[in-house]
Amino acid sequence: MSERTFTRYRLIYTLLSIAFVVFSGFVYTQAVPENNKVVSSKAVQGKMLWQQHNCSSCHQLYGLGGYLGPDLTNTLSSKGKGRDYAAAIMKSGTQVMPDFHLNDAEIEALLAFLEHADKSGNNRVHSYKIGRDGTITSEGETRK
Repeated sequence: MSERTFTRYRLIYTLLSIAFVVFSGFVYTQAVPENNKVVSSKAVQGKMLWQQHNCSSCHQLYGLGGYLGPDLTNTLSSKGKGRDYAAAIMKSGTQVMPDFHLNDAEIEALLAFLEHADKSGNNRVHSYKIGRDGTITSEGETRK
């Protein structure tokens, strides 16, 4: 390799390194957008309870999880439902959902977790159709 080629590669490497450092500084000094607020400690406790009781084996969040129970992504903001509705079901269970004997603090933590999920996403994923070829289209969309 000639000295001229080596100098060119070193210049390119130096410029890329400077660009990386500048870009990294830019990324890590930006303000966090409103929709990415830090999750409250109560919501984190609720997530841990969600995992401990394996709620996703029956319920979905953001369209992911089991199909025995309903998708709970937007349950707290759904018309006719809300915190009291969800708390009552968590307190005593249903014919299908067992009573996990949760205390009031655990119910509040799970509600905080569901509130965070409610604000951060939606459960309209079921309005999509999966085609035979694996493509996904929404109900109103036509394929070309």
